[in-house]
Amino acid sequence: MPLPARVVRALLVPALALAGPAAALAAPDLAGACIQADAPARAGADLLARRLHERGIDPAPACPLTLQFITRPALGEGFVLEQHGRTIAIAVGQPRSAAYAAGWVLGHLHGTRLALAGPMHSAPALAVRGDQIGIRAKNNSFDAWTPAMLTRQVEDLALMGANRVQLVAPVSDDAAASPLAPVPARTAILATARAAHALGLQVALYYPLLRDYKRPGDVTAEQADFAALVADFPALDAVYFPGGDPGHTAPAPLFVLLGHLAAPLHARFPAAEMLVSTQGFDAAGFDAFVAQVRQRPRWLSAVFVGPQTRSPIAAHRALFAGVVPLELYPDTAHAMHAQLPLQRWHPAFALTEGREPVNPRPRAMAAAFADQAPGTRGFIAYSEGVNDDWNLAQWLALAWNPHASTRAIALAHARRFIGDDRFATLPQALERNWRSDPARNPAIGTTLAATRALHPAPWADWRIDLYRYRAVYDALVARRWAAAQAADRAARAALAQAAITGSAQAVARARAALDRPVPAGTLALYHQLETLAARLWDKARMQLSVPRYGASNWERGANLDRAMADLTDRAALLPRLGSAMAAPGEAARQTALIALADRAVRRHGALYDDLGMPGAQPHLLRGWGELADPQGRHSSIVGVADHLPADGWPLATLTYAETLYENPLRLAYRLPRGRAWCLRFTWAGEDYWRAMAVYANGQMILPPRQRPSNPAFVEVAIPAALTRQGRLALAFAGQAGAGGGGRGQQVAETWLIPRSAQIRCDGQWTGP
Repeated sequence: MPLPARVVRALLVPALALAGPAAALAAPDLAGACIQADAPARAGADLLARRLHERGIDPAPACPLTLQFITRPALGEGFVLEQHGRTIAIAVGQPRSAAYAAGWVLGHLHGTRLALAGPMHSAPALAVRGDQIGIRAKNNSFDAWTPAMLTRQVEDLALMGANRVQLVAPVSDDAAASPLAPVPARTAILATARAAHALGLQVALYYPLLRDYKRPGDVTAEQADFAALVADFPALDAVYFPGGDPGHTAPAPLFVLLGHLAAPLHARFPAAEMLVSTQGFDAAGFDAFVAQVRQRPRWLSAVFVGPQTRSPIAAHRALFAGVVPLELYPDTAHAMHAQLPLQRWHPAFALTEGREPVNPRPRAMAAAFADQAPGTRGFIAYSEGVNDDWNLAQWLALAWNPHASTRAIALAHARRFIGDDRFATLPQALERNWRSDPARNPAIGTTLAATRALHPAPWADWRIDLYRYRAVYDALVARRWAAAQAADRAARAALAQAAITGSAQAVARARAALDRPVPAGTLALYHQLETLAARLWDKARMQLSVPRYGASNWERGANLDRAMADLTDRAALLPRLGSAMAAPGEAARQTALIALADRAVRRHGALYDDLGMPGAQPHLLRGWGELADPQGRHSSIVGVADHLPADGWPLATLTYAETLYENPLRLAYRLPRGRAWCLRFTWAGEDYWRAMAVYANGQMILPPRQRPSNPAFVEVAIPAALTRQGRLALAFAGQAGAGGGGRGQQVAETWLIPRSAQIRCDGQWTGP
């Protein structure tokens, strides 16, 4: 909220006394401007001077305009700007506030003109605003950064309004060292801590607890390791201990251990906070955690809530109100198998761009912030590198001003880092690319054209290539998915004609459809993608490939390796064509081929849902949806298994719908009366082994059991009495009390088929 004008002027009087009586300009020109600052504001003022120098804006001998930084502690973390004549007075409350003011100036600078029409006061809404920098092998960027690059990232975070930088401890659920690291992880971590401290930012440590702690000596060893690490830090304002993910210590011994770790921490940094998360616990573990918190241990400063947490933020608010502050740990990095998943993300994107893509999601992030931030003191974003650049910038901007528009945030981002205001439309455009079937989404081409029309400034950093990469990748997926669908349709159409053309001709035509060459336009897009990936490696050490750039795993952002992955059912169909042609007699061969063409079993009147394919789920109940339910607790979510079509899995088996924790996966049907029905389903997805039961109109028809294989094919008769009224509600319910991410109740396909002589429903079905 802006300060009253009289308060603003009182804070600025010492600086304004240096200025003459000249009238203020609506858009002052910073060309040739000089910068002066008192000692506390010097670091932030110097940062502004360096970034202006990059833009070709250097002080002139005559100083036509002076930016005068003065410290006024009454402003807290906020700052005030006001021009009077040839002086722009910038009053800042703390040393880091000078960096925030510098970020505001850069975000409102168009060329050399500053959009300052009158006194401007700004202060953050949330007390904690930060990002995690993981200098570890799994990270898609930071493990390969030099200390100078990490310092630049800290400065960027300060310019965007962050006040806390969280560093992952050298020992985590990861390799001992990254082969890409230019310096040892411990050296890089401490250098980053020094850079943050120099700007006045708070330094935080994310410290996983990975030992057993039941074995003699484990607690003592952890205490010694922790004390040695803490002793090396130049400053430490907070330590975050995840309850799980990673870690596996039960709440009671966990809290005892944390009490032991408080001693060396507070001996070195008496005011340092200690936070612990509710991550990883099942229902019983979560209840035990709550009981520990309610004992109010003296060392506990706050509880943080992040991924792999079974209880939603609303429940945390109710349970811990008046007991301990809450802080968020939002996953801004991941698109699927994640805390904030894309709930209807098309599998053509999921199979190629993967879990950790370049992922600007302004509408989804605004909804997540609005859902989670109230009642908390702020957040540290869970990030795995540079791929979530936009999401992090948006969370930081909303933590400063929850009412900030996407357009305003994007325009400031463009002016700080890119130098072309037209970038401001791009985050929303890229989010729209992902909202539907890529083969039918004309927005993808429009977004690519808009990206190509951008003209970044000479000083622009790696960010422009990040968004170009995403736009080109989406366009490549759109082309390849359209071609794959056309090939699959042509192949199945040929097989469906086997009784007319003969089996040999049908197979020949199907093979020809699946073996079409890659068009030149598609290859050109792929080569553009390769070029951008190379530039992102050069500029930001972004590891978009395992063999080329040393990424730890393709899921860790290395999606260049999947850009040309087969999206057809070729690998699944070809062996089955061979099996069909081995059948004795032409009639049997034709029958087998026609069955391959009709996966939905429409020839027998089946009501079919391809549950992992948006647009092919006519009976699936979607639930609340992504904007009302950002974490998917009350929604169905589409996903893909950890395989590819090239592994021989048909797309319909690879893709699935799921729900989380105790929320069942639901389907609803209106049925003609007087028929007996058979339910068949493909039970497939990730390699979870969570028990699941099936209910029809509230009656259990399949008792809880674990999936016997992945995939598994299940057949169960629907009791006739349940469908007598012509309605059927199916529910696939996972075992109650799950912890972690709550995933596992994943179903790929369902068929509801009238029972007949051909569909006996005796439990012997072995799959489509």
